[in-house]
Amino acid sequence: MTMKQYIIIAIALMIGLTACDMLDTKPLSQISPATYFKTETDLQLFSNTFYNNLLDKSPYDDQSDLYIQQNLSDEMIGGNKRTVPNSGGGWSWGDLRKMNTLLAYIHQCDDEAAIVKYTALTRFFRAYFYFEKVKRFGDVPWYDKELGSADEDLYKPRDSRELVMTKMIEDIDYAIDNLSSKVSTYRVNKWAALALKARFCLYEGTYRKYHQPDLEGNDYAYYLEQAANAAEELISEGPYRLYSTNNPAKDYLMLFAQENASVDEYILAIKFDYSLGIYHNATAHTVVPTQGRPGLTRKVINTYLKKDGTAFTDQPGWQEMAFVDEVRDRDPRLAQSIRTPGYTRIGKSEVLPPDLTGSVTGYHPVKFVQDPTASGGNVDRNDRSTCDLPVFRYGEVLLNYAEAKAELGTLTQDNLDISINKLRGRVGMPNLNMQAANADPDWYLSSAQYGYTNVAGSNKGVILEIRRERAIELAQEGFRFDDLVRWKAGYAIDQDIYGMYFKQPGAYDLTGDGSPDVILYEQGTPKPSAPAGVQVLEIGKDILLTGENRGYIYYHKNIARTKFSEVRDYLYPIPINERSLNKNLTQNPGWDDGLNF
Repeated sequence: MTMKQYIIIAIALMIGLTACDMLDTKPLSQISPATYFKTETDLQLFSNTFYNNLLDKSPYDDQSDLYIQQNLSDEMIGGNKRTVPNSGGGWSWGDLRKMNTLLAYIHQCDDEAAIVKYTALTRFFRAYFYFEKVKRFGDVPWYDKELGSADEDLYKPRDSRELVMTKMIEDIDYAIDNLSSKVSTYRVNKWAALALKARFCLYEGTYRKYHQPDLEGNDYAYYLEQAANAAEELISEGPYRLYSTNNPAKDYLMLFAQENASVDEYILAIKFDYSLGIYHNATAHTVVPTQGRPGLTRKVINTYLKKDGTAFTDQPGWQEMAFVDEVRDRDPRLAQSIRTPGYTRIGKSEVLPPDLTGSVTGYHPVKFVQDPTASGGNVDRNDRSTCDLPVFRYGEVLLNYAEAKAELGTLTQDNLDISINKLRGRVGMPNLNMQAANADPDWYLSSAQYGYTNVAGSNKGVILEIRRERAIELAQEGFRFDDLVRWKAGYAIDQDIYGMYFKQPGAYDLTGDGSPDVILYEQGTPKPSAPAGVQVLEIGKDILLTGENRGYIYYHKNIARTKFSEVRDYLYPIPINERSLNKNLTQNPGWDDGLNF
């Protein structure tokens, strides 16, 4: 059989199974699985869709209390914006069916090594698949076999969270034991499996610690120990390190903007390529005003430490500092995450101010923004970005390790020195001292207005510092909303989502060169003249502030938002149609779908 024929069969299989869901009764005999799955090539082609369907290709635009867009997400608005869907809503099982199909027929392959390899790969993705389902719905049905149309398990109740997590650990441990340990940036290997285990066990351990659900089985400490052990194995035995060219002012930025994934830090990445026509939208999303107008919030800007390691919010007058003053002498990652004075596009010399028409907070992101000559010079166009996107990177593993140890109460300064302080060291920041952090927890990070109110105990200070580090290091990588859920910190969604501060109408220098970059004027007064390139904005019309003619940018001032529901909003609802078909499926707390049975 030719490679072309293999591809045709694989595509037929993929299309047929992608359209299937758990209740799809289309006979697999139509695509002859009994004659497929014979060689390693068959297994590879069939499993390729797992990468494409499951991995997040736009983590850079996930909204939270730290990063917003012109149109707020339903989660950020809350209330009636979050409703029970008739179908969809994440309750999709087609990819799982493909995994179980592969596992059911894999022993038709005549290559024993390939059987082990692709069994391990498939079980990795099954654990990945179920992690997304547990995060979203809590208890879900566990299926580890191919189901037929008459199978009673199609209509079974949801299995307990504990059972699903136990099965996920069995799957991921098999993957860890049987996947290759060779570096393979775009293919799952042993180290990616360890990274996944550390990620989902940290999630589960902290979820159980802060939510305290009534579950039989393992307690939160068990999962935190699993997370710490997996991360520690990767740190001590893996081939990875933080990307660095010994340039603290550029390395963090370039890690995410360079065309090809760093083989040092990216454990698993998604490949994008101009010559192959495979793109994403990160650059246009940030630089084109019609693409979302994203911005970091003032809340997260305030969390960046000063360059000497002291807290920005411990100095007098921090609340009303002008932009140029507030971003001066800060953690270098701030200037590598938003436009600050002196910012230029990679490969260019023109200094660019934050664009208040392109960012709803004024804190204009630059992470994942590429050299404008990339992608054939079209990188600023819609869906023309080609920098590889991370799925697992070593920096996250270091954070997961430190947090798991801190939440367990077993963290030591040595643990910090091989994790958090490596991240700080890359950008030239002072080390985090555990004793000092616990002796004087940061008031900002524990306040009801800005921080986390449910962190307590002897490790409170260092846990808060690790959360600070996580918010900064993993900005725009798709973790924040999940973090708030597992920490039972949904109240953070209700905290203020403000932007830059402006003292009064007038001209403002945002680049530090002494010349104005933006002029604000009172509503109803004549529009002032300005040099070319200077933004002229009418207060109350072009820009909304918290006060009448002064205050923080408050783009969503007139958007009605409803408080995060502690009863309802940590989980998503099961669609109405699914519960109508399977009356054994219970609905998640607080969600009313009108079905009573």
